[in-house]
Amino acid sequence: MLVPDHFVPNKDIPSAEQAKEMREFARKHGITYFEVGQMGIEHVLLPELGLVLPGDVIIGADSHTCTYGAVGAFATGMGSTDIASAMATGEIWMKVPPTIKFLFHGKLRKWVGGKDLILHIIGDIGVDGALYSSMEFGGEAIETLPMDGRFTMANMAIEAGAKAGIFEVDEKTLEYVEPRAKRPYHAQKADGQATYSRVIEYDLSFIEPQVAFPHLPSNTRAVSKAGKINIDQVVIGSCTNGRLDDLRLAAGILKGRQVNPGTRLIVIPGTQQVYLSAMHEGLIEIFIRSGAAVSTPTCGPCLGGHMGVLAAGEKCLSTTNRNFVGRMGSPKSEVYLSNPAVAAASAVAGRIISPEELV
Repeated sequence: MLVPDHFVPNKDIPSAEQAKEMREFARKHGITYFEVGQMGIEHVLLPELGLVLPGDVIIGADSHTCTYGAVGAFATGMGSTDIASAMATGEIWMKVPPTIKFLFHGKLRKWVGGKDLILHIIGDIGVDGALYSSMEFGGEAIETLPMDGRFTMANMAIEAGAKAGIFEVDEKTLEYVEPRAKRPYHAQKADGQATYSRVIEYDLSFIEPQVAFPHLPSNTRAVSKAGKINIDQVVIGSCTNGRLDDLRLAAGILKGRQVNPGTRLIVIPGTQQVYLSAMHEGLIEIFIRSGAAVSTPTCGPCLGGHMGVLAAGEKCLSTTNRNFVGRMGSPKSEVYLSNPAVAAASAVAGRIISPEELV
């Protein structure tokens, strides 16, 4: 399957030529191609359509392919040359990675979600703390975590250097997968003799909303310790937090409020279906009335593509997954990462704040 999500709708001539080449290649070889109007951000779209399923082994030419571990698949990103070879031969070669198990105990505090749990892990173990390992997430807190939060956590496993992030298939998974599945599947589970290279445990009573400061996802701190950081732009969207639950959370905070006049807010639904559902629920109207710009589904500013590239000296708080130097535009800009609730509240305040300060 080919999903042209990074620079579409085409932002310039090179991106138009690239999309044209992909489209023609797909037609020639009978490969599914998601055209503008049907496409969305790949890692939101494919699970939504039931095209990635429990027990699958999935490779993709994007590092955040590990998102599909949320449905109990082994999914990993590979280089484009490796993907081309796999498409041509039907085979890949990789080592079976060791597994690190992460257990979360207790109950989620208010405004804390999957984004905060994975940022807390990355801040704890570092961007290479799970290098070429599989990250397995569990514990009673994970059992209550909605699917959208699980997608967020699996999505950012790569930010800890992991080969994959994976969740055990449970009732929540099956409720999500069964109405969508386009083919039979077989879920895999760890048996009683499963071995782990490490087991790391966390107490949720100590975890509040997290903010990753420039220029690494591991440079995290609690939002209460963020200090006074004025921001020029807020982005809510991406394959990390562009799902319906994310938009609901943001809209709940923005309803009846206005974006700070010194701050831009850009909202990007992850797929056309997410956009349509948000429209039916009145979320899009809330965003527009608050002063936000709402985009068609695209990766857009996450990788500095378009729809919100930063100028030198600007600061952006984003629900995306990376905040490397120059990731969203000028190498002299700064990107901070957070969950959608923190992002929405900060858009109103014009500086990084906890939702508790507004709600």
